[in-house]
Amino acid sequence: MKVCIAEKPSVAKDIAKVIGANQKHDGYYEGNGFQVTWTFGHLCTLKEPQDYTPEWKSWDLNYLPMIPQSFGIKLIADKGVSKQFHIIEKLVTNDQVDEIINCGDAGQEGELIQRWVLLKARAKAPMKRLWISSLTEEAIKEGFDNLKDGEKYFNLFSAGQARAIGDWLLGMNATRLFTKKFAPPKTVLSIGRVQTPTLAMIVQRQKEINAFVVDEYWELKTIFKEVEFNATIPRLKSEEKAKQGLDFIKDREFEIIDFEVKEGREKNPRLFDLTALQVEANKKYAFSAENTLKYIQSLYEKKFVTYPRVDTTYLSEDIYPKVPGILNKLTAYQNLIAPLMTQPIPMSKAVFDNTKVTDHHAIIPTEIFPQGLSNEEKRIYDLVARRFIAVFYPECKVANTTVEGKVENNGKDGQLSAINFKATGKQILEMGWREVYAKDKKEDEKDEEKIMPIFEIGEKGPHEPFIHKGKTTPPKHYTEATLLRGMETAGRQVDDEEMRELMKENGIGRPSTRANIIETLFRRKYIEKKKRNIIATQTGIDLIDTIQDELLKSPELTGVWERKLRLIEKGEYELEQFKQELIEMVSKLTFDVKNSYFRPIASHQNSAQIDEKPKKERKPKEEINLEDATCPKCKTHKLVKGKAAYGCANFKECGFKIPFEFMGKKLTDKQILDLVTKQKTGKMAGLINPENGEKVTGKAILGMNFDLEFEEM
Repeated sequence: MKVCIAEKPSVAKDIAKVIGANQKHDGYYEGNGFQVTWTFGHLCTLKEPQDYTPEWKSWDLNYLPMIPQSFGIKLIADKGVSKQFHIIEKLVTNDQVDEIINCGDAGQEGELIQRWVLLKARAKAPMKRLWISSLTEEAIKEGFDNLKDGEKYFNLFSAGQARAIGDWLLGMNATRLFTKKFAPPKTVLSIGRVQTPTLAMIVQRQKEINAFVVDEYWELKTIFKEVEFNATIPRLKSEEKAKQGLDFIKDREFEIIDFEVKEGREKNPRLFDLTALQVEANKKYAFSAENTLKYIQSLYEKKFVTYPRVDTTYLSEDIYPKVPGILNKLTAYQNLIAPLMTQPIPMSKAVFDNTKVTDHHAIIPTEIFPQGLSNEEKRIYDLVARRFIAVFYPECKVANTTVEGKVENNGKDGQLSAINFKATGKQILEMGWREVYAKDKKEDEKDEEKIMPIFEIGEKGPHEPFIHKGKTTPPKHYTEATLLRGMETAGRQVDDEEMRELMKENGIGRPSTRANIIETLFRRKYIEKKKRNIIATQTGIDLIDTIQDELLKSPELTGVWERKLRLIEKGEYELEQFKQELIEMVSKLTFDVKNSYFRPIASHQNSAQIDEKPKKERKPKEEINLEDATCPKCKTHKLVKGKAAYGCANFKECGFKIPFEFMGKKLTDKQILDLVTKQKTGKMAGLINPENGEKVTGKAILGMNFDLEFEEM
């Protein structure tokens, strides 16, 4: 018997179907020589301080630092967790089991989740690893045909353990340390290996903005042949000097001294890794990093895209033969794909490079075209699909134009002098990959400058000089998009995609965890959002000011620790060495903080200004009359109430209905109205999964055929 352990029930069901385990039991499937069971997130976790010694239950400076002799794991205290674990334990310890197949999420966290469960269950059978990049039937079959030796992924497990132990050592000790030393009563100061340097980045930017002094400046400009030219002299600090400059050039001829047109190419955008996708979704749709991860994970589980928790923008070379097949399945984009299919798909090193791919390749669509998506999922899928198409288009050809001119005048000493001017422009000669984004007019308008006329060197003529008054601007606040980029590059401003690729090793956090780190900072009230801008609260600022240890709050130094975790994953660094370095750091930090002076930290509530505004009177709830609503399917007839459902008044022809109950829960009139008008309800808790009887949270949505479907949240 072979026991397969999947990451969640839905994946277990998909795997069971492919391998022929069709008999459903409590907590597992069975058949064809296989048993397929599942976890659902972490079933095990590192032991808490009080599990090692009773004294550590108390938040007391005298008991710090807490350094366990060895780290242990335990089951999470939950009835559902306990039940599923004991099912797994019974299956994997059966004498009839000759092989365990780890089918967990194919990444560091997935490896950790499954191996901790197997360790806790004391599984002894040899282990194989199912390693796949999508959940399609074809990918699962291919994965089972090419099962990997479990030992191959031991270093991945070690890196996951090192990360968890590192977070425990620093989080548990530093949080208690700073809370007891500096926090106001009934306040917890949360410190984390990644969250604290991320907060430090935001605080540093905040201080730069707060300290910024706005300066006025004046610039000389002129218009010649409807083209605006800028003087090449430094910005002028006074209006008087600007007027002197204006007097110098007015009533004088403008002369062209250089005219150059250089043809260039704009490289194709890269395929998405998770961070790049989160950045793009935040810029384009204002989606939070957490929500983007949720949407792309849902698309992956529905088999429409490949594994999303990746940090590479490349594909492995074995994907190349599959590309035409995937493109042909993107039926909604055939007008964009048709030009590509007239000749072989280019085997570009900017797309296919085995040396840049480790566990998984970049995020791309699968050969299954999606149906029944939410509006948010459609937008994310569109980003992924268009990017996949765009990388195979020719480069965009542009003409970059530079024009230089001058205005001469005799100075007071009779010497001839001049002020030089410059103008630049860009013209798109061949759209290339930009064709894929032709609908994004705003982006195109921004990128493409006004087309220049042809100038002749030596030509002269009248011009229209003027003074432009401007003000210096402070650095911009972080948005989620720029913060994610900052975490990826350890706080450095890097626009070049190739350079960003090189810096990823020293980025802070992992693509899959960065969204959660940002959300944690929001929950802790260390940061807040104003429109799209991320602002540090006074609590967040005080906390960073209190921390003297640079290793704890420096993005660059934390990036070094992240790099060591990646080296553990590669087998080039030892877990024990990493742990020892952290122990030394925590011990030194504890000594320094204990012996430091008290610095009070403001609580968020105290630092925020409370505006006493009169409470608005609640409007009486509007009465909902569903029989006034129009059928969303035929869009002609009204709804009528039946014995068990609302349906179209012309039901025999139309066939549309919404039952009163959905997944064991009665729908309210408001929820039914939302389905009719918005095609989805709000978040619903306590829904019953018919497959396993477990309670789940999600939305009811109207699918492509106007049937009720479940969307997990």
